[in-house]
Amino acid sequence: MRKPQVAVVGAAETTRLGIIPDMSQIQLHADAALNALADAGLKLSDIDGIATAVETPQQIAHYLGITPRWVDGTSVGGCSFMLHVRHAAAAIAAGLCSTVLITHAESGKSMIGKLPRSIPADSLQGQFEAPFGVVGPPSMFPIPVLRFMKTFGITHEQLAMVAVVQREWAAKNPRAMMKEPISVDDVLNSRMIAYPFRLLQCCLVTDGGGALILTSAERAKNFPHKPVYVLGAGESVETPMVSQMESFNSSRAFRVAGPAAFAEAGISHSDVDHLMIYDAFAHLPLYGLGDLGFMPYEDTGPFIAAGHTRPGGKLPLNTNGGGLSYMHSGMYGMYALQESVRQMRGIAPAQVPNARISVCHGVGGMFAASGTVIFGNQD
Repeated sequence: MRKPQVAVVGAAETTRLGIIPDMSQIQLHADAALNALADAGLKLSDIDGIATAVETPQQIAHYLGITPRWVDGTSVGGCSFMLHVRHAAAAIAAGLCSTVLITHAESGKSMIGKLPRSIPADSLQGQFEAPFGVVGPPSMFPIPVLRFMKTFGITHEQLAMVAVVQREWAAKNPRAMMKEPISVDDVLNSRMIAYPFRLLQCCLVTDGGGALILTSAERAKNFPHKPVYVLGAGESVETPMVSQMESFNSSRAFRVAGPAAFAEAGISHSDVDHLMIYDAFAHLPLYGLGDLGFMPYEDTGPFIAAGHTRPGGKLPLNTNGGGLSYMHSGMYGMYALQESVRQMRGIAPAQVPNARISVCHGVGGMFAASGTVIFGNQD
């Protein structure tokens, strides 16, 4: 394992999560940023690098009064913040900046100041998918999922167990939106949204945000909290159209981003103590376990159904409750990163004992993009 060069020294979410009708989207960005700065013991004037998505970097920098020397506005969906971490680490290592603030916030539920999203008629998606009714995640994701289930023998009960286990983790998290225990029958009897997804297999819709602050590993020990080191990262994109995936049984972007992160970190799968896999919908942990190389695809459903990812299991997965039960304001990647940082600091509500390495894996769009970041708490 190579010596880390960059660390997370500040991490925080918005003061409130859930339904926040009295704050606009840009106010949520500022709230998260100020909370992360307080967590790191820094001032806005200490920040010389900024990254964000959906909102533009210039909007956030102006609103906060920051004049950065390095800027990243990469916006590829929910995993944008994993890419920001990778880009910020490279920029800090190269001396382009010293202290980077990454922000995210969305008024996903209350829609206060939320920027409109659209599918332009002349885009690839607008021409070749939208006219046929494929216009949102619930109608897009079933296209590959049904093939994945058929190819690898994944059952509806196994897919339902993803939501059941996520709720078990959420029950341990005071900030989680949904904490009431659920069963496989509860999932399968919940309202059908788009076959094979029932309501309890679809992400929440909430308001909130989060922010991270990164600096060099050399400086990191001078901050209030235990440094969380960036050991490795990877990124890739595939296609804006879910119908044009190279294979419905696997994500090409996942298969590039994940191994790149593992190779840079110099770790093996057996070294992983904690795992976050973006779970906007219940199938994503199955793809992630397979595409990241933890196990054959056909074993992913039985692995989760056997309880190996639940509290006390051998591979703790989505320990905050995930996008299914913790919160999901629209671009969930930031919240997965926050949980990895908490686990590496040893302060997570559902802390994994003696966790030293956390893998945080994200998706953007409907398998359109991917980012993976590997964190450690040993320098």
